[in-house]
Amino acid sequence: MSGTPEPRRRRRAVLLLVSISLAGLALLVVAGLQGTLVYYRTPSEAGAANAAGQRMRLEGEVVPGSVGATGELTRFRLSDGRHQVPVVVRGALPDTFREGQDAVVEGVLGGDGTLRSDRIAVKHSNEYRAAELR
Repeated sequence: MSGTPEPRRRRRAVLLLVSISLAGLALLVVAGLQGTLVYYRTPSEAGAANAAGQRMRLEGEVVPGSVGATGELTRFRLSDGRHQVPVVVRGALPDTFREGQDAVVEGVLGGDGTLRSDRIAVKHSNEYRAAELR
């Protein structure tokens, strides 16, 4: 058998090549999804994390008495019972948006701790309905 590798060495080489290929593919998938995955956070988690400038999805109760509108901007605070995060939304809010109700907002957390939202969904009858913001 001169010039041909032993069957055991050949299997090891194929296994090594397949392993390296799978690891490379996994890295590509993770890198591709990294910017698209946004997890829900609570106001307490957002306050504890050094997340300024990061995109996040925040869930909490709209604090009663915190909603105010100026032109196209609506400001309110979300709370999880322990911490509150100020939120600014540009555009129309869903018709079901109310103080004291659960909402999910998505946007970028500013250095001042305010979430500048471009998407909002409110809880209504056990389901979240997203509103398109303009």
